[in-house]
Amino acid sequence: MTRMLKNLIKLALPATVENILETSVGFVDSLMISQIGLFAVAGIGIANAILNVYIAVFIALGIGTSSLISRNIGAKNNEKAKLLLTIFTISNRLGLFWVGESSNRSTTLKLMGATKQTLNYSLQFFSIVGGGSVAIATMIILGSMLRAIGDTKTPMKIGLITNILNISLDYILIFGLGPIPALGVVGTAIGTLVARLLGTILLYRKVHLSVLSFPLLSIFQRSNYQELLKLSFPAALERLVMRLGQVLYFGVIVAIGAKTYSAHSIAGSIESFVYMPAYGLATAAATLAGNSIGKKDYAETKRVALYAVKYGVIVLSILGIGLFFGTPYIAPWFTIDAEAINQIVIALKIDAFNQPGLAISLILAGVLQGMGDTKTPLYSTAFGMWITRILGCILLGSIMGLGIAGVWLAIGLDLYVRSLFLTYHFKRNLQILNSNNELSS
Repeated sequence: MTRMLKNLIKLALPATVENILETSVGFVDSLMISQIGLFAVAGIGIANAILNVYIAVFIALGIGTSSLISRNIGAKNNEKAKLLLTIFTISNRLGLFWVGESSNRSTTLKLMGATKQTLNYSLQFFSIVGGGSVAIATMIILGSMLRAIGDTKTPMKIGLITNILNISLDYILIFGLGPIPALGVVGTAIGTLVARLLGTILLYRKVHLSVLSFPLLSIFQRSNYQELLKLSFPAALERLVMRLGQVLYFGVIVAIGAKTYSAHSIAGSIESFVYMPAYGLATAAATLAGNSIGKKDYAETKRVALYAVKYGVIVLSILGIGLFFGTPYIAPWFTIDAEAINQIVIALKIDAFNQPGLAISLILAGVLQGMGDTKTPLYSTAFGMWITRILGCILLGSIMGLGIAGVWLAIGLDLYVRSLFLTYHFKRNLQILNSNNELSS
């Protein structure tokens, strides 16, 4: 086993396990909520789509900060890495609080496509989890900061604790236990919020014990904001474009039918287990690419990308085969509705063939962001989401009447187009870096 592969596995495995644990919560939540009914599943799905827009903008600051931290750690510049974390942590908290408080929840959910059957469920979940979006976002971001310095085990361990708590609270609060009444959707929202608050506290304590420990007053040093914003602004736009695109894209699916949207949400929950290794490899590759850029070792940057993409495609292709043959046995766990089960199976059998494209697009986007190129993923997401995916859903899903099959065919087309685009720009960026390095030497 080569040193590069060992480093990738060392960073990717804990990140993958953490993502699987996180996804398991969503999976179990979906199972429990589906016992209330498909409208409850759709209602929570709509609420999460809106919440992700708010959270994504400020999580994007973490992309810029993570890139700068990993590059400065590679360049042995720990003091700058500390300051960047401080700036990000404070701006994230204040910004998310402002955005969360200024939203018109009911109107936004209706614009998203919430109907009278789903609106009440959406409002219940949105009001509680949205109010705690600062804690949820901060937990995610503090974890990404630790990963930027190569510590992927701590977020994994804390994720295990919070996810066990989340599932336990969800079961008790959704269905009731002894004197505790059954709260339904409200119960899963409370369980989610309490678990994330605990995770935020534990991660924050760990950051203060790491190389990134920082003095609070350092946030008033303004000299480092420009570089942070230069990287974070395109990343913020990329996340915003993606989430707003998802709002419209989900709205197109809701228009096809509430049952189709419920089947789509359940299919997404099942599929999310399959692509977790790609997220883990993307996290590892972003950190290693950032470090190699900081050291100006561009040959290593290329090796990082090649190894990560190679193993990502192999692993997701194998898991895609399992998805293709296993879906008919998994779908009935979520619903007894024969039509919904059939739609879930159709969606995921198509998605099994999308996995190589998903692996390439996720990993190369992470590598480019680690290199400091946050604009290319923005352009890729903007075109992929707003042109390929949304127009594809409208054309294939609605106009041609393919329903959920058309939706997932559009997703596959989007992923493969993105893969080609990101591959081209990664090669181009490497050529530019090597040329500049030769000129300066």
